[in-house]
Order: sequence, then structure tokens, then C-alpha cells
Amino acid sequence: MEELLEVRFFGNPLLRWGIALLVATAVIAALVIAKRLAVSRLSKLSDRTATRLDDVVVQVIQRTSTMTIVVAGVAAGVRSLDLPRDGNLWLGRVMIVVLAIQAGSWITNAVRLLLDARVRPDVQPGQRTMGAALGFATNLVVWAVLVLVVLSNFGVEVSTLVAGLGIGGIAAALAVQNVLGDLFGAFSIYVDRPFDLGDFVTVDTFSGTVERIGWRSTQLRSLSGEMIVLANSDLSRARIRNYKRMTERRAVVTFGVQYDTTNAKLAAIPGIVRETIEGIDGLRFDRSHFVKLGESSLDFETVFYVLSPEFNAFADRQQLLLLSLHRRFEQEGISFAFPTRTVVVQREAAIER
Repeated sequence: MEELLEVRFFGNPLLRWGIALLVATAVIAALVIAKRLAVSRLSKLSDRTATRLDDVVVQVIQRTSTMTIVVAGVAAGVRSLDLPRDGNLWLGRVMIVVLAIQAGSWITNAVRLLLDARVRPDVQPGQRTMGAALGFATNLVVWAVLVLVVLSNFGVEVSTLVAGLGIGGIAAALAVQNVLGDLFGAFSIYVDRPFDLGDFVTVDTFSGTVERIGWRSTQLRSLSGEMIVLANSDLSRARIRNYKRMTERRAVVTFGVQYDTTNAKLAAIPGIVRETIEGIDGLRFDRSHFVKLGESSLDFETVFYVLSPEFNAFADRQQLLLLSLHRRFEQEGISFAFPTRTVVVQREAAIER
């Protein structure tokens, strides 16, 4: 038996090969169990959270390659053997290749899952294309970096190659800098989502409904009907107001009553306004005050909220409020003011001669 254990294969006794096999088996089993436990625990945790990030982590771990686990176990077992220098060198290179492939798979899968989570089923085909392009660009960069890392570990001189790519990239960027600016602006819009299709937005002095988000430009349909085309690079630097994402609208109404209105009626007006607003569905009262002694009126300012972001709903509620106030003031004997001017003519005394 002892003679059998002393039999050598590739310079190592049979006993050492058996130990290597046991180590490899133990490492593979430990990694498989660790993967299953991690997926199970994280899946339960992700079910209790609303964020998408933990779901992505679970799916990325699930897609860990079995080949990676096997190679890691074999590498751990082989470490217990006496190998020549070239053998250890090639074993390290194989491990680097496998780990690079696995790392690239983790990153690209994570990016794809995150992009899929941001694309709704009803989005425009242009946005889906933009998401696919962003995923492609990410994959290209990740795999290019990993290939360079692998080539460097295989002894390939990559500094000259990187320098050449850098010079060519600078030249290409200078030649198409405007196009690249619009393209990165489109990516910025896709990632940050300052607006979606159908949102009514104001960009500087332009207002309209978003109809199309393309690679180079975004198209708005103005209220008067014409198409407004804005470069994505300009949008990425502009101040954008998105009215579609409002939850309610704030409105300010000012009106004046005649100067001959009694003090008691003036004091009652804020209460009348409040009762009128609170009696209309979809309105929320904020304040109403006597604010100014005008040239021909006693001026009041009222602030209220329309509990809907839609402009038509806002206009309807404001109209209903003004009609209701007019009717209530008629009942209370309060008259709205209109511009008036009183001219006082004084007769001069006769001049004695």
C-alpha cells in the first residue's frame, strides 16, 4: 500500500494527488453552498425592500458560472502539488482569464438588469434603442479593459497599444465633438429622466409637450402647434421645468372692492373667500388678506391650491371660484371696484379791482 502511495505522477506522489482532489472537492462544495446561501438570504431580504438594486445583486450572484467555481476549486487543489515554475505560471494565467470572464459577466449583467428596470413597456422605441446603445457602450468598455488586463498578464506590451488608441480617440472626438455632445446628452436624459414622453416642459423660453427623444435632439410640440427641436447637448445644460410631475398647482387671485365698502364688510371678506374655496371640491385654501390701498380700490390677495396638476382642471376650478365669489359678493352687497377718478374743481374768489 505504501509503495502504491509513493507512485509519482508528474513529480508528485499519489497521496499528494489524493489530497489535492480532496481540497478541490471541498472548495467547490463550499463555494456552491455559499452561493446558494447568499442567493437564499438576499432573495428574502430583497422581497422586503422596494429598491431594485438588491434584486440585481441576487440575479448577478445566481448567474455566477459553474466553470468559475470548478476552476477555483481545481486551482486550490493544485496549490498543494509541487509544480514546475511554468506550471504555476500557466495556472495563474488560466485563473486570471476565468476571473476576468466572470467579472465581465457580473458587470455586464448588472448593467443590463439596471437598464431593463428603467425602461417601461410603454416607452418610445428610440428610448429602448438608447438603452441598448448605453448597454453596448458599457459592455465594450468593460471587455476592452479586461482584455487589456489579460494581455498584460500574458506578457504582451499594451502601453503602446493604449497610447495609439488614446491618440486616435482624441482625434475622432475632436472631429465629431458636436455629435458626441448630443449623444452624451441623450444618455444623460435617458439615465436621469428629467422628463418622459408626454410631459409638458419649459426649457428656457420654450414650452411644449415632449413628443420624441432621439439620439441628437428632443422634439417638443408647443401649445400653438409648431414643432420645437432642441439639441440634447443644450438640454443637458438647460434649466427644465416639468409641469407633468406637479402634484398640485398654486394659484394667486387678486381683486379690489370699492372704497365706500364699510369696515365690517372688509373684515368679513377673507372669511367669505375661505368659505367659498372650501366649498369647492379639488381646492385647498391657503390664505386671503387685505393687502393694499389702491388708487381706486381696496385690494385683496388670495392664495389657494388646485389639487390636480392638469391645466384644464386648474382653469375650471379657478373659473368656478371667481363665479362663486361674484355671486356671494352680490348677496353680501359688496361691489367690485373699477377704475375711477374724482376731479375736484375749486372756484377761485373774484379779484377785487
